[in-house]
Amino acid sequence: MVEPIYVPVLPTRRSSWDAYAGLATEVRRRVAPLWTVVPRVGPERTRGASPATDPDTDSPELGRWFTARMDNLIKAMGGLAGWVDPVHIERHVEASAIGLWHVATRSELRLVTGPERAPGRQRYAADLASLSGRGIGIRVLLDAARDASRSEDLLALVGQLRLPPSQLDLLLDIGMVADAAEAAKLALVGVDALATLVPWRTVVLTGGAFPRDRDHPDGRPTRISRRHDWQVHQSVRASRPEFPGPLIYGDYSVEHAYSANISARPYGPPYGLLRYTAAHDFLIARAPLRGPDRAPRVRAMARRMVTSDSFRGIEGTTSSDGERWLHTCAYGDGSAGSGNAEKWIQVGHLQHMNYVARQLIRPC
Repeated sequence: MVEPIYVPVLPTRRSSWDAYAGLATEVRRRVAPLWTVVPRVGPERTRGASPATDPDTDSPELGRWFTARMDNLIKAMGGLAGWVDPVHIERHVEASAIGLWHVATRSELRLVTGPERAPGRQRYAADLASLSGRGIGIRVLLDAARDASRSEDLLALVGQLRLPPSQLDLLLDIGMVADAAEAAKLALVGVDALATLVPWRTVVLTGGAFPRDRDHPDGRPTRISRRHDWQVHQSVRASRPEFPGPLIYGDYSVEHAYSANISARPYGPPYGLLRYTAAHDFLIARAPLRGPDRAPRVRAMARRMVTSDSFRGIEGTTSSDGERWLHTCAYGDGSAGSGNAEKWIQVGHLQHMNYVARQLIRPC
């Protein structure tokens, strides 16, 4: 297997797995996603904590929903490696059993657990990992409350899993990054304290800087937001050149770090976001989802992106089907081909993952 160079943290939604499947083969082989299973129903989950009372009470329907979602994800992965974190549904052991069995026996995906999770769920994940023979990922939330026992908790989990370090991946997750300098300090603490505890098979440092939809200022159709997650990784690598082995770069692509903590809602805002990734920034344009002049306004937003200095064109080696879709949308006519919220985020993921993988291979 070709070693991955990039780990995008993605929610298990069609827009995300279709984007991954749309990457060129040579790029897809270097990208190993960390898939977070979204909850089926209910309010937004608190990061790092389970709700006291789980709002999903329909176990048979959850089982059907989850199995279908895992089967679709397995198909999109095409036999390539990555991780699946069932954190939001793992307490439903019976409902998740078939879907997790399919992950363990029909894919190259590795399951994920974490130090804050119930011992029974940690053991269940380890048993499935042992069955698959592929090992397991340990996701540590560095933005959660810090205390002196973090190293001890992680070592205790390693002992509980009863798997050799050669089958253990450490996934260090700093969550939402609003301040690159502060997040870099948090990341360095995690790298220094945890990444050297055992000889991990893989060490990933990930975080997200894409803003929430609701953070888009009213009255401003476009904005630029810094890629603080990229800055953090570059800073940590520069600060720890002696780190043994690669410290793999991860991010949350073009979604907010908490986007996988909430189920799909039937009614959202009357607009969606077009997204484009530049070397150090995100270009974001708000586009309407309804209204008589929706398509022309969407195309106007797409033209702003494809005429910006950051646009990579549609024929270069760093271009993807994401750039080509944006260009076609920008200069098309009528409503057909102007997309919708799901299409826009799919295109955003596609161009972002393609660009970041190539950026890591040949810094640009």
